Amino acid sequence: MSVETYQKAKQIIQTNEDMADFIGGRTNELIKLAEDKLGVKFTGLYLDFLQNFGAGNFGTQEIYGVINENFENSSVPDAIWYTLTERKEINLPNNLLVIYDTGSHELFCLDFNQLDEKEEPKVVSFVPGIELERQKCDTIANDFGDFLIDLVMQEV
Repeated sequence: MSVETYQKAKQIIQTNEDMADFIGGRTNELIKLAEDKLGVKFTGLYLDFLQNFGAGNFGTQEIYGVINENFENSSVPDAIWYTLTERKEINLPNNLLVIYDTGSHELFCLDFNQLDEKEEPKVVSFVPGIELERQKCDTIANDFGDFLIDLVMQEV
């Protein structure tokens, strides 16, 4: 049901423009540069999010994505910059892409080692400061659509 939940979330965002502050859809060329930089391939729902919204906020919820090709000198909500920074600073595993910061010492990431039959990565939690072998990486959502609908529903 993930495509349906994603479409519903997208519709709510588009219907509540006053609450939406997104950078706007990113080009396939820029998305490809981001994929190459991280060594992952964006698919399905998150790819659609990047192509339609890029990155930004819905109400108080900030969803990380692709902003521009300056992945080295950027800031939140740039998922590429944030992920590269966390790889250097806290040894974030290469299969994780940070898409959300809870603000309470927990990052939510797409896990490219856990893909479903439609190639959709699970959304998992990662806690900086805990050794890698002790990370639980609890599943937060089965895919980006389920994650996005939860965030959006908290705001409307």
